[in-house]
Amino acid sequence: MAGTPLPPPPAYGSRSIADLLPSCAAALGAEGFDNVLGLPGVPQICLVMVDGLGRALLTRKAAHTPFLREKLAAGQGSIPVALDAAFPSTTAASLASLGTGVPPGQHGMVGYDVLAPHLDRVVNQLNGWDPEVDPDRWQPFPTVFERLQPEIHVATVSLPQFEGSAMTRAALRGGEFIGAGSLHERTTAAAGAMARHPRMLAYFYLNELDKAGHQFGCASPEWEVALEEVDSCVRRLDAQLPAGALVLVVGDHGMVDIAAPRRVDFGAEPELTAGVRHTAGEPRMVHLHLEDGTDDAARAAVVGRWQERFGNQAWVLTRDEAVGHGLFGEVSETVLPRIGDVIVAAHGDIALFDGRRVRPQAFDMVGQHGSWTKAERQVPLVAFRARGPLTSKRRRRG
Repeated sequence: MAGTPLPPPPAYGSRSIADLLPSCAAALGAEGFDNVLGLPGVPQICLVMVDGLGRALLTRKAAHTPFLREKLAAGQGSIPVALDAAFPSTTAASLASLGTGVPPGQHGMVGYDVLAPHLDRVVNQLNGWDPEVDPDRWQPFPTVFERLQPEIHVATVSLPQFEGSAMTRAALRGGEFIGAGSLHERTTAAAGAMARHPRMLAYFYLNELDKAGHQFGCASPEWEVALEEVDSCVRRLDAQLPAGALVLVVGDHGMVDIAAPRRVDFGAEPELTAGVRHTAGEPRMVHLHLEDGTDDAARAAVVGRWQERFGNQAWVLTRDEAVGHGLFGEVSETVLPRIGDVIVAAHGDIALFDGRRVRPQAFDMVGQHGSWTKAERQVPLVAFRARGPLTSKRRRRG
């Protein structure tokens, strides 16, 4: 691990995305959960997950988020303003940690796509889930949503196509699912649900920002427009949710833009794929699974070749080094073989693709994430109480 020092591991158990829903449950008065984030005791919480919202991006683009900027400036007491994403800093890993309250080394969703050892093939964790992988067995931990039922009403407000999806079943199963299309429709649906249930946890998912970032980049006008829509959506929630409900706005990972010449097809370089049976993960955090029977000397040779090629732009670690550093948290024996024998996590301005197995369109993706740079790993946490709908009396007084 020569070169750029690897940052500390995710703060699982104290200040990570895995600690958010357990803290919400404790704040709602449920037993068996630790409120490590110090959330105030409340009867209603609306957790707004903005896919792709990194803290660095929110700070850099503050001019586009007047409402969130105002709430951050007002302060939120001892509640942290930033959390660590899970590792890798990708949706599958972070949302599974959010949903279960455990690190990836336990829930097993350790990347965008992951080796299924029992099938000897790489399976996708988001889209195109392998039919031979049962989500309930692949990720066996009960979710916080399941643990809260029936004591506290739980609802997921998201796009209709995510209802019953394998990713939802694996990471966020439990509770009522409310499907709604536009941000306006989702806002109205969340407000209506919370008006019906005086004690409730609502999980509100927005994926528009992440899509804009991947397609156009987070430095693009399109991304800025999507961020402005996020800000407007949260403003509407503030006005429509029951007064006093706790609103928490968080991201699952950050994002960095990678220019086309820096998107590298390592699959076209035989010296890098020699001895590698499977590649998995994502372009900023690659899992290399070596051929069966690879000994220590052969593994060291693979590490050496990757360090020679990318050592000034990426952390090249063995599985033992990555696990020992705590990147995945405590790792179970079941999950261990899903992690690459060697992992390559970019810290420079590169994205690494295996062109032998990804579609050509993958190289068009501008915004990237998955590694452990500050821009990718740190997500914001904005906390405030909803002011609620204005009654006629409140309008007159205002």
